Amino acid sequence: MKDLQRICVIGLGLLGGSISSAIRQRLPGVSVVGYSHRPATRAKARTLAVAAEIADDLPTAVVGADLIILATPIFTFERYFADINGLIRSDCIVTDVGSTKVLPHRWAAEKLTDGGVYIGSHPIAGSEQRGVEFARDDLFVDARCILTKDRGVRRDAVKALKEFWSALGCFIEMMDPAEHDRVLANVSHLPHVIAAGLVNASDPRDMRSAGKGFLDSTRIASGPANVWTDVLLANTHNLVEGIDRVLAELSAIKHALKAEDRQAIDAFLDGASKKRAALVTYKIKKKELLS
Repeated sequence: MKDLQRICVIGLGLLGGSISSAIRQRLPGVSVVGYSHRPATRAKARTLAVAAEIADDLPTAVVGADLIILATPIFTFERYFADINGLIRSDCIVTDVGSTKVLPHRWAAEKLTDGGVYIGSHPIAGSEQRGVEFARDDLFVDARCILTKDRGVRRDAVKALKEFWSALGCFIEMMDPAEHDRVLANVSHLPHVIAAGLVNASDPRDMRSAGKGFLDSTRIASGPANVWTDVLLANTHNLVEGIDRVLAELSAIKHALKAEDRQAIDAFLDGASKKRAALVTYKIKKKELLS
Protein backbone atom coordinates (compact mmCIF):
# COMPACT_ATOMS: atom_id res chain seq x y z
CA MET A 1 0.00 0.00 0.00
CA LYS A 2 2.20 2.82 -1.32
CA ASP A 3 -0.17 5.67 -0.44
CA LEU A 4 -1.38 4.36 2.92
CA GLN A 5 1.54 3.81 5.25
CA ARG A 6 -0.12 4.64 8.57
CA ILE A 7 -3.70 3.59 9.28
CA CYS A 8 -5.69 4.45 12.39
CA VAL A 9 -8.67 2.32 13.44
CA ILE A 10 -11.01 4.01 15.91
CA GLY A 11 -13.20 1.48 17.70
CA LEU A 12 -11.87 -1.96 18.55
CA GLY A 13 -14.89 -4.23 18.55
CA LEU A 14 -15.43 -7.13 16.16
CA LEU A 15 -15.11 -5.01 13.00
CA GLY A 16 -12.38 -2.66 14.19
CA GLY A 17 -10.35 -5.51 15.65
CA SER A 18 -10.79 -7.55 12.48
CA ILE A 19 -9.69 -4.64 10.29
CA SER A 20 -6.57 -4.13 12.42
CA SER A 21 -5.79 -7.85 12.39
CA ALA A 22 -6.36 -8.08 8.63
CA ILE A 23 -4.02 -5.15 8.00
CA ARG A 24 -1.29 -6.84 10.05
CA GLN A 25 -1.82 -10.11 8.21
CA ARG A 26 -2.29 -8.89 4.63
CA LEU A 27 -0.42 -5.56 4.62
CA PRO A 28 2.70 -6.25 6.68
CA GLY A 29 4.46 -3.05 5.59
CA VAL A 30 1.66 -0.81 6.87
CA SER A 31 1.68 0.63 10.40
CA VAL A 32 -1.70 0.28 12.14
CA VAL A 33 -2.66 2.04 15.35
CA GLY A 34 -5.86 1.23 17.21
CA TYR A 35 -7.87 3.36 19.59
CA SER A 36 -10.87 2.83 21.86
CA HIS A 37 -12.23 5.30 24.38
CA ARG A 38 -12.65 2.39 26.81
CA PRO A 39 -9.49 1.55 28.83
CA ALA A 40 -10.62 -2.07 29.26
CA THR A 41 -10.96 -2.50 25.49
CA ARG A 42 -7.53 -0.97 24.92
CA ALA A 43 -6.02 -3.38 27.44
CA LYS A 44 -7.71 -6.36 25.80
CA ALA A 45 -6.59 -5.21 22.34
CA ARG A 46 -2.99 -4.97 23.54
CA THR A 47 -3.16 -8.48 24.97
CA LEU A 48 -4.55 -9.82 21.70
CA ALA A 49 -2.02 -7.78 19.66
CA VAL A 50 -4.62 -6.75 17.08
CA ALA A 51 -2.56 -3.66 16.20
CA ALA A 52 1.10 -2.70 16.28
CA GLU A 53 0.19 0.21 18.54
CA ILE A 54 -2.79 0.93 20.80
CA ALA A 55 -3.07 4.64 21.56
CA ASP A 56 -4.40 5.92 24.87
CA ASP A 57 -5.82 9.14 23.43
CA LEU A 58 -7.37 10.25 20.16
CA PRO A 59 -4.80 12.89 19.11
CA THR A 60 -1.97 10.36 19.44
CA ALA A 61 -3.97 7.82 17.45
CA VAL A 62 -4.71 10.05 14.45
CA VAL A 63 -1.50 12.06 14.16
CA GLY A 64 0.23 11.40 10.86
CA ALA A 65 -2.44 8.97 9.67
CA ASP A 66 -2.95 8.44 5.95
CA LEU A 67 -6.27 6.67 6.57
CA ILE A 68 -8.64 6.83 9.54
CA ILE A 69 -11.38 4.20 9.87
CA LEU A 70 -14.30 4.75 12.24
CA ALA A 71 -15.54 1.40 13.53
CA THR A 72 -17.76 2.82 16.25
CA PRO A 73 -21.57 3.16 16.53
CA ILE A 74 -23.06 5.36 13.80
CA PHE A 75 -24.22 8.16 16.08
CA THR A 76 -20.67 8.67 17.41
CA PHE A 77 -19.38 9.62 13.95
CA GLU A 78 -20.43 13.27 14.14
CA ARG A 79 -18.50 13.75 17.37
CA TYR A 80 -15.42 11.97 16.05
CA PHE A 81 -15.44 14.06 12.86
CA ALA A 82 -15.46 17.18 15.04
CA ASP A 83 -12.77 15.82 17.37
CA ILE A 84 -10.30 14.91 14.61
CA ASN A 85 -10.95 18.09 12.61
CA GLY A 86 -7.76 20.14 12.71
CA LEU A 87 -5.69 17.19 13.96
CA ILE A 88 -5.32 15.46 10.60
CA ARG A 89 -3.65 16.31 7.31
CA SER A 90 -5.70 17.72 4.45
CA ASP A 91 -5.03 14.61 2.36
CA CYS A 92 -5.89 12.10 5.11
CA ILE A 93 -8.68 9.75 4.01
CA VAL A 94 -11.45 9.37 6.58
CA THR A 95 -13.87 6.48 6.26
CA ASP A 96 -16.18 4.36 8.40
CA VAL A 97 -17.80 0.93 8.42
CA GLY A 98 -21.33 2.09 9.22
CA SER A 99 -24.45 0.51 7.75
CA THR A 100 -25.94 3.82 6.58
CA LYS A 101 -24.30 6.60 4.64
CA VAL A 102 -26.48 9.69 4.15
CA LEU A 103 -26.00 10.97 7.70
CA PRO A 104 -22.23 10.30 7.85
CA HIS A 105 -21.74 12.20 4.57
CA ARG A 106 -23.73 15.13 5.98
CA TRP A 107 -21.80 15.12 9.25
CA ALA A 108 -18.44 14.91 7.47
CA ALA A 109 -19.32 17.91 5.29
CA GLU A 110 -20.28 19.90 8.38
CA LYS A 111 -17.47 18.87 10.74
CA LEU A 112 -14.40 18.02 8.63
CA THR A 113 -13.75 21.60 7.59
CA ASP A 114 -10.00 21.83 8.30
CA GLY A 115 -8.76 18.65 6.67
CA GLY A 116 -9.57 15.13 5.65
CA VAL A 117 -11.19 13.51 2.61
CA TYR A 118 -14.32 11.59 3.58
CA ILE A 119 -15.39 8.50 1.63
CA GLY A 120 -17.93 6.10 3.10
CA SER A 121 -17.20 2.38 3.40
CA HIS A 122 -19.59 -0.45 4.16
CA PRO A 123 -17.96 -3.88 4.26
CA ILE A 124 -20.79 -6.42 4.24
CA ALA A 125 -19.21 -8.66 6.86
CA GLY A 126 -19.64 -9.48 10.51
CA SER A 127 -21.53 -11.77 12.84
CA GLU A 128 -23.84 -11.70 15.82
CA GLN A 129 -20.77 -11.78 18.06
CA ARG A 130 -19.21 -8.58 19.27
CA GLY A 131 -16.00 -7.60 20.97
CA VAL A 132 -12.35 -7.54 19.98
CA GLU A 133 -11.89 -11.09 21.27
CA PHE A 134 -13.91 -12.31 18.28
CA ALA A 135 -11.79 -10.40 15.73
CA ARG A 136 -10.69 -12.40 12.67
CA ASP A 137 -8.06 -11.46 10.12
CA ASP A 138 -10.05 -13.23 7.37
CA LEU A 139 -13.41 -11.60 8.10
CA PHE A 140 -13.37 -9.57 4.87
CA VAL A 141 -12.21 -12.27 2.47
CA ASP A 142 -14.73 -12.51 -0.41
CA ALA A 143 -16.96 -9.91 1.26
CA ARG A 144 -18.65 -7.12 -0.68
CA CYS A 145 -17.58 -3.61 0.32
CA ILE A 146 -19.68 -0.65 -0.84
CA LEU A 147 -17.95 2.72 -1.14
CA THR A 148 -19.89 5.98 -1.24
CA LYS A 149 -18.55 9.37 -2.25
CA ASP A 150 -19.62 12.93 -2.84
CA ARG A 151 -19.16 14.69 -6.16
CA GLY A 152 -15.74 16.18 -6.62
CA VAL A 153 -13.96 13.90 -4.16
CA ARG A 154 -10.34 13.27 -5.10
CA ARG A 155 -9.94 10.33 -7.47
CA ASP A 156 -6.62 9.30 -5.95
CA ALA A 157 -8.30 8.99 -2.54
CA VAL A 158 -11.05 6.78 -3.97
CA LYS A 159 -8.44 4.66 -5.75
CA ALA A 160 -6.38 4.25 -2.56
CA LEU A 161 -9.43 3.22 -0.54
CA LYS A 162 -10.52 0.73 -3.21
CA GLU A 163 -7.04 -0.80 -3.16
CA PHE A 164 -7.10 -0.97 0.64
CA TRP A 165 -10.35 -2.93 0.88
CA SER A 166 -9.34 -5.11 -2.05
CA ALA A 167 -6.12 -5.96 -0.22
CA LEU A 168 -8.22 -7.13 2.74
CA GLY A 169 -10.10 -9.46 0.37
CA CYS A 170 -13.20 -7.44 -0.53
CA PHE A 171 -15.09 -7.02 -3.79
CA ILE A 172 -15.70 -3.31 -4.34
CA GLU A 173 -18.93 -1.63 -5.44
CA MET A 174 -19.55 2.12 -5.75
CA MET A 175 -22.91 3.64 -4.78
CA ASP A 176 -24.47 7.02 -4.21
CA PRO A 177 -25.06 7.53 -0.44
CA ALA A 178 -28.85 7.82 -0.81
CA GLU A 179 -29.02 4.77 -3.08
CA HIS A 180 -26.91 2.83 -0.58
CA ASP A 181 -29.33 3.58 2.24
CA ARG A 182 -32.36 2.67 0.13
CA VAL A 183 -30.88 -0.65 -0.97
CA LEU A 184 -29.54 -1.61 2.46
CA ALA A 185 -32.87 -0.80 4.07
CA ASN A 186 -34.43 -3.47 1.85
CA VAL A 187 -31.79 -6.19 2.02
CA SER A 188 -30.35 -5.73 5.52
CA HIS A 189 -32.24 -3.43 7.88
CA LEU A 190 -35.77 -4.57 6.98
CA PRO A 191 -34.89 -8.29 7.27
CA HIS A 192 -33.54 -7.59 10.75
CA VAL A 193 -36.80 -5.93 11.78
CA ILE A 194 -38.83 -8.81 10.31
CA ALA A 195 -36.69 -11.42 12.08
CA ALA A 196 -37.05 -9.56 15.38
CA GLY A 197 -40.80 -9.24 14.83
CA LEU A 198 -41.15 -12.96 14.15
CA VAL A 199 -39.30 -13.83 17.34
CA ASN A 200 -41.28 -11.31 19.39
CA ALA A 201 -44.55 -12.68 17.99
CA SER A 202 -43.64 -16.28 18.89
CA ASP A 203 -44.40 -17.98 22.19
CA PRO A 204 -41.16 -19.10 23.93
CA ARG A 205 -42.69 -22.51 24.58
CA ASP A 206 -43.61 -22.91 20.92
CA MET A 207 -40.11 -21.94 19.85
CA ARG A 208 -38.70 -24.96 21.68
CA SER A 209 -40.18 -27.09 18.91
CA ALA A 210 -38.63 -24.95 16.17
CA GLY A 211 -36.46 -26.59 13.54
CA LYS A 212 -33.53 -25.27 11.54
CA GLY A 213 -35.79 -23.21 9.28
CA PHE A 214 -36.98 -21.02 12.13
CA LEU A 215 -33.45 -20.64 13.48
CA ASP A 216 -32.10 -19.71 10.03
CA SER A 217 -34.92 -17.23 9.44
CA THR A 218 -34.36 -15.47 12.76
CA ARG A 219 -30.56 -15.71 13.12
CA ILE A 220 -29.98 -12.01 12.56
CA ALA A 221 -32.35 -11.13 15.41
CA SER A 222 -29.48 -12.11 17.73
CA GLY A 223 -27.55 -8.95 16.82
CA PRO A 224 -26.82 -6.44 19.62
CA ALA A 225 -29.89 -4.26 20.20
CA ASN A 226 -27.96 -1.04 20.86
CA VAL A 227 -26.04 -1.33 17.58
CA TRP A 228 -29.16 -2.11 15.55
CA THR A 229 -31.18 0.65 17.20
CA ASP A 230 -28.64 3.12 15.82
CA VAL A 231 -28.77 1.52 12.37
CA LEU A 232 -32.57 1.69 12.22
CA LEU A 233 -32.75 5.26 13.51
CA ALA A 234 -30.20 6.34 10.89
CA ASN A 235 -32.38 5.05 8.04
CA THR A 236 -35.96 5.60 9.21
CA HIS A 237 -37.51 6.91 5.96
CA ASN A 238 -36.36 4.00 3.81
CA LEU A 239 -37.16 1.50 6.52
CA VAL A 240 -40.72 2.74 7.05
CA GLU A 241 -41.36 2.49 3.30
CA GLY A 242 -40.06 -1.07 3.35
CA ILE A 243 -42.23 -2.01 6.30
CA ASP A 244 -45.27 -0.67 4.43
CA ARG A 245 -44.46 -2.91 1.45
CA VAL A 246 -44.13 -5.98 3.67
CA LEU A 247 -47.38 -5.14 5.45
CA ALA A 248 -49.09 -4.96 2.05
CA GLU A 249 -47.78 -8.44 1.20
CA LEU A 250 -48.89 -9.82 4.57
CA SER A 251 -52.30 -8.21 4.13
CA ALA A 252 -52.66 -9.84 0.70
CA ILE A 253 -51.84 -13.33 1.98
CA LYS A 254 -54.08 -12.77 5.02
CA HIS A 255 -57.05 -12.01 2.77
CA ALA A 256 -56.22 -14.98 0.53
CA LEU A 257 -56.13 -17.29 3.55
CA LYS A 258 -59.42 -15.97 4.89
CA ALA A 259 -61.01 -16.52 1.48
CA GLU A 260 -59.32 -19.92 1.12
CA ASP A 261 -58.17 -18.67 -2.28
CA ARG A 262 -55.83 -21.45 -3.39
CA GLN A 263 -54.79 -19.66 -6.58
CA ALA A 264 -53.81 -16.47 -4.74
CA ILE A 265 -51.92 -18.40 -2.05
CA ASP A 266 -50.06 -20.41 -4.68
CA ALA A 267 -49.18 -17.25 -6.62
CA PHE A 268 -47.89 -15.59 -3.44
CA LEU A 269 -45.60 -18.52 -2.58
CA ASP A 270 -44.55 -19.35 -6.15
CA GLY A 271 -43.64 -15.75 -6.89
CA ALA A 272 -41.37 -15.61 -3.86
CA SER A 273 -39.82 -18.99 -4.68
CA LYS A 274 -38.95 -17.96 -8.25
CA LYS A 275 -37.66 -14.56 -7.15
CA ARG A 276 -35.33 -16.12 -4.59
CA ALA A 277 -34.17 -18.81 -7.05
CA ALA A 278 -33.17 -16.07 -9.48
CA LEU A 279 -31.21 -14.37 -6.70
CA VAL A 280 -29.36 -17.58 -5.81
CA THR A 281 -28.51 -18.16 -9.49
CA TYR A 282 -27.14 -14.62 -9.73
CA LYS A 283 -25.05 -15.02 -6.57
CA ILE A 284 -23.60 -18.30 -7.83
CA LYS A 285 -22.77 -16.69 -11.18
CA LYS A 286 -21.02 -13.84 -9.34
CA LYS A 287 -19.18 -16.46 -7.24
CA GLU A 288 -20.69 -15.09 -4.05
CA LEU A 289 -22.31 -18.48 -3.33
CA LEU A 290 -21.16 -22.03 -3.92
CA SER A 291 -23.32 -24.03 -6.34
